[in-house]
Amino acid sequence: MRNMISVLLFVGLTALCWGTYGPILRVGQDGMGHSHWRPFICVGMAYFVIAILVPGLLLRMRGERGAWTAAGTVWSLIAGVATTLGALGIILAFNNGGKPIFVMPLVFGCAPVVNTLYTMFTTRDHDRPGPFFLAGLIIVATGAVAVMIFKPATVQASQVVTVEKSSAADAAGDGVEVTAKTRTETTPSSNWTEKLLVLLFVAMTALCWGVYGPMLHKGQMLMQGSRLRPLICVGVAYFVIAVVVSSVILWFVPEHGQFTFTGSVWSLAGGAAGAIGALGVIMAFNSGGKPMYVMPLIFGAAPVINTFVSLAGKNVGEVSPLFYAGLILVVVGAVTVLVFAPKAHHAPGKSPAVSGAPLKQPAGA
Repeated sequence: MRNMISVLLFVGLTALCWGTYGPILRVGQDGMGHSHWRPFICVGMAYFVIAILVPGLLLRMRGERGAWTAAGTVWSLIAGVATTLGALGIILAFNNGGKPIFVMPLVFGCAPVVNTLYTMFTTRDHDRPGPFFLAGLIIVATGAVAVMIFKPATVQASQVVTVEKSSAADAAGDGVEVTAKTRTETTPSSNWTEKLLVLLFVAMTALCWGVYGPMLHKGQMLMQGSRLRPLICVGVAYFVIAVVVSSVILWFVPEHGQFTFTGSVWSLAGGAAGAIGALGVIMAFNSGGKPMYVMPLIFGAAPVINTFVSLAGKNVGEVSPLFYAGLILVVVGAVTVLVFAPKAHHAPGKSPAVSGAPLKQPAGA
């Protein structure tokens, strides 16, 4: 019972962090003039502190079970590359007119589908897909289309100044009467090119984040169930791509925007949310949680949290019930895909570390 409470706490932590990740990062990006690379660099710096420095110090001071292995390091680094490119996809989707209120539900809805298909492809000994699994795929696709079509438009109040000259003033040469009026305008929808780019970058993130979990789990198992070592590898991959490579690109190819205090703080906060969420997944598995219910809970709760955070304090137009219906379909479809995914059959005597089954927690760990 105590282990289950720990699992639920870590699941809640990850859902909260990943649910607020998109809106927080969008605020940071807006604060830097919609820059591509600057928010990405800040996210990488947050990962450097949370996923490299802190676990590195804990590993040196306290140690933990497991060991560094070449294969485990490689798979954990690949997982880090995948999640880093996924974060870049989110930023690029925002820069092309995407909004957290529909970008993040699409990602969270499609990523578990990719996760399941990738697992089935890499592990050949699975049952054939059942009708509920196929129905889940259809539900996710239907919900994603509804979310994209019926997304709410942002309403912005703008001050419009109208200059009117009265005939009496003209005759007297007496100046100009200025009347200020306020009107409400709805942001025009993105053109089809921008919509296609948003969908492309959403697909990029869903693909990267969908394979991230299985790859990280494989790296973790190859490191004999270590918690901190795979996280450090993810942090290293994030730092190299998001900080080093992005800084070099920004140096040689200048872009619009600039570093600002507010934008940097919010982008760092977004990176911290992503890193803490990744740690929450690892801790949930190490507390005895199983992917068959841990991931449905996370991917089901995160988009709901994202929607409420995105709408909080915002002036939006009338939200169509079909948008909420699409959001519900995405969540239900993702959970259905994960719950009714074809089950693997491991050969007798096969090592759990090789087959991908979770290692048992030693007593007192």
